[in-house]
Parts: sequence; C-alpha cells; structure tokens
Amino acid sequence: MPSLPIEDRIALQDLIAAYSWALDTGDVDGLVACFTPDARMVEEVFDDPDIWEGHEGIRGIAEHYRNAPGFPGRQHHVTQVQYTAQADGSCKMRGFAFVTECEGEPPYLLRFAGWYDDHAVKGDDGQWRFHRRTVRLWDGEVLKNFPGRGEWVPRKRPESLIIRR
Repeated sequence: MPSLPIEDRIALQDLIAAYSWALDTGDVDGLVACFTPDARMVEEVFDDPDIWEGHEGIRGIAEHYRNAPGFPGRQHHVTQVQYTAQADGSCKMRGFAFVTECEGEPPYLLRFAGWYDDHAVKGDDGQWRFHRRTVRLWDGEVLKNFPGRGEWVPRKRPESLIIRR
C-alpha cells in the first residue's frame, strides 16, 4: 500500500472535524460540503439501517437531525482514527465514535459508542471528501475475535430519532 503524506492525514482530520461541527451545529450546507456528489452514508445502528445517497440524501439526514427534538446538544467525538492509503489515491479510515449529550446541568450523558468506517477521496480541487461513510455500534463483526461475540444485535430506534421521509 502507498503511504499517506502527513498533509493528507491532517486534511482528513480536518474533514472529520468539519463533519462533526457541521452535524452538531445544524450547519446543513457545511455537512453536505463534506461529501462527494455521489456519496453514500449508512447508519447501521438501529434495527432499520438508513442509507443516504448523494448530496440530496446527505442534505436530508442533516435536515432531519437539525429538526429532531432529541438531537440538539449532542457532540460527535471521533478518535484514534486509522488511515489506510489506497492504490487509487483514496483513503480508507476507521475510528472510534462517541456521542455525548450536553443538555442541562452536568454530568452529561454518553449517548453512543461505536465506530466510523470511511472511504474518502481527494477532489480535483485538492479537498478531501467522504465518498462512503458508515456508522456502526461497537458490536458485531468488530468484536469477532472475542469468544461468543461478533454478531450484530439491532437496537430499537428512539422515538425522538425516527426519520420521517
């Protein structure tokens, strides 16, 4: 595999930060700008995984969360990202994801623990964007090396996060 220049690694970190800030501040256009026009985002969290395609789909998920009553105050934290440069110049990434809910007085809640499975590409303008982004719970195949683990257990979606299309 080719190596990933440090400038690209930093630019990919900036992409991840831009995504989180846009999502958590309700910046719909900012979130759309993080994705390629033919992007695909998948939420494999609940018993009914959601798939969002293209800028229209990304705009739909951004609008949904911006208007979901249980969402404001959440913060997405992505850490310990691994970057794997691909022969075609793209980059695959995976990193831990935590979502906190900062509403009311501390202590604040940990709402989600999982991971992102990403594929980013660099555009003709030199900017990195997500081409594929999948968010998963910290269960299923990622735990397959532990005896008795490795099966995904779907969770019921909370009423406040039901996506209406």
